[in-house]
Amino acid sequence: MGSMGNQFILSRERRRFGRQCLFSDHNEMILSVQSSGRLRLKYILRNPINEKTQLSEQYAVSSALTHNVTLDSHGINHFEGGWNVKEVNVADEESTMRYRKKVERDDSWGIEVSELMHSVMDISSANNAVNIYEDFFEDLPADLGSGISMNIAARGIHIFHDLWIPGRTLKMCEWLNNDPNQFLLTYCNAKSLSPDYSKPLNILPDFGNNNANAIYIWDFDDAIRPVAHFDTKSVLRIAKVCIRDENYMVGGLQEGQVCFWHTESMGGAKAMCPLEASHREETSALCWVHSKLNTEFYSGSLDGSIKYWDTRDLLMPVYEVLAEPYPGQEQNRQDAHGVTVLEFEYTIPVRFIAGTDMGYVFVGNRKGTTPSETLVGCYQLLAGPIRVVMRNPFFVKNFILIGDWRVRIWSEEVKNCPSTFYIRRKHQLISGAWSTGRCSLFCTGDVQGNLEFWDLLMSHSEPIMTIKYKHAITHLVFKPDGSILTVSLANGDCAMLRLEEGMRSATVKEKSLMMAMFEREISRCKLLEAREEEIKLKKRLTSLHLEEERKSKEKIDAKKKKIQAKKEQEPKVEDDATMFLRMIENDTEFSRALLDFNEAIESVTNKRSKRVFVTERTVFERDGPMAVQ
Repeated sequence: MGSMGNQFILSRERRRFGRQCLFSDHNEMILSVQSSGRLRLKYILRNPINEKTQLSEQYAVSSALTHNVTLDSHGINHFEGGWNVKEVNVADEESTMRYRKKVERDDSWGIEVSELMHSVMDISSANNAVNIYEDFFEDLPADLGSGISMNIAARGIHIFHDLWIPGRTLKMCEWLNNDPNQFLLTYCNAKSLSPDYSKPLNILPDFGNNNANAIYIWDFDDAIRPVAHFDTKSVLRIAKVCIRDENYMVGGLQEGQVCFWHTESMGGAKAMCPLEASHREETSALCWVHSKLNTEFYSGSLDGSIKYWDTRDLLMPVYEVLAEPYPGQEQNRQDAHGVTVLEFEYTIPVRFIAGTDMGYVFVGNRKGTTPSETLVGCYQLLAGPIRVVMRNPFFVKNFILIGDWRVRIWSEEVKNCPSTFYIRRKHQLISGAWSTGRCSLFCTGDVQGNLEFWDLLMSHSEPIMTIKYKHAITHLVFKPDGSILTVSLANGDCAMLRLEEGMRSATVKEKSLMMAMFEREISRCKLLEAREEEIKLKKRLTSLHLEEERKSKEKIDAKKKKIQAKKEQEPKVEDDATMFLRMIENDTEFSRALLDFNEAIESVTNKRSKRVFVTERTVFERDGPMAVQ
């Protein structure tokens, strides 16, 4: 074939092609299965339905904990290779020498070497231009360019489900300091308060806990089985582990009582306050405070009381104060605001902060002996209940306030103008937290399940990232190193998000910028406060001046009235003109003569007004140029 006409003919005998295929039609039964009436009676007609396999009963559990593998990369210096392994033994020097000479005798070897020399010379010239073994820019800081390109992302790595079906409401999560991989999940079984309550299903009955009000300590590497559980007989609203000593944990109950656990042993509470010493409503806030034995804490309730307790004796509180905006020597419970959150910072052991359901923030003094000395400040910042009060881990004098639809950042250095930053959102905010790794990052969660990340160095108007969940976000907390964010959901799930490196660390320059931003806002607030005081002082002085003028005018008017009254009371002395007029009025003849005189004058005036004057033109005026015109 082809243009030259080359061809090849293949010849083969017919008998080597195989036997011819013959087709025919015929009937043959292969299999016959008769229907069964018994099986037909067992058949059940069902409409199509949707079933969730996650909610099915768990019959078997298998877990495997794998260890992390550390990988490292190394470079290889390849200087000679490409041997023909079939012909050359690489380990034999003589064999490699013979093969090398064989290649050099090839005609194409010189051409390939000459072409390769051009590229080698270009690379060597570039290397000679710059000293590749010299360390450049050693004087610049190592983290100079780390913030130029910041990857903003959060990846879900774990999710912890409640052990009861249907799931209870997850109120909060708290990381333990002794073991960085363990954390406490506090659940609230509020459905048990309804009259038609039925006990949920325990999916892990072999764990040894059959109490629907229990809370658990989980390990970060095991999302199937918790490490420990703690029980209560009534609904638990809040639980806190002591930061300085994690063997102590306290909780607040629905009835207003507070209870105490030893975390070393699982089970029920070791101590509980009596009902006569508890709050009148549910215990909604707890915070541990600084003490030598780490046994003292504050509790707050919606009845407006703040109580100071010692875990060694829970029969009676050590001290009690009502959250009144303007406390006096005798407090009135009707004027008190319900306490929703308490905050205490160990670096400032004298102060504590309380947020109320009326949007007020109370600044407390632990050394106060009277209500007015204990509650040293009161500020109304929000219209609804305050959900979160949290200090910035890097700048403890500035803390975030979250409530109703707003986010505010407050500083203690400003008294009458405390809000330095103000953010308003569309949906109601119920949770939030400062980042423990990046000084300018905080996150908020609302009732619609929107998780928003805010960075004050990037934007003050829009979040840098938003993640949507199906359920409301009840609590947010960062791991102490700032690498993981814990998201507590209303359906009982706890989601773990791992943040990127740019969102969990801050450079020295970013910290200085954040400090300058806070100082600028504080100075601005102080200037506004000074201007407000100046306006108030000016208004006060103006009102005092107007009051003095009014009083002086009133004195002058009073004196004038007195003089006028005296003049009216004194007998009047008539002058000559008055006597002459009175004499004329009494003389009738003179009056008649005066009347006639006036009538004569009026008649003369009427005659003059009726006279008619006729103007006649002279001969010169008639024939003059005026007449022609």
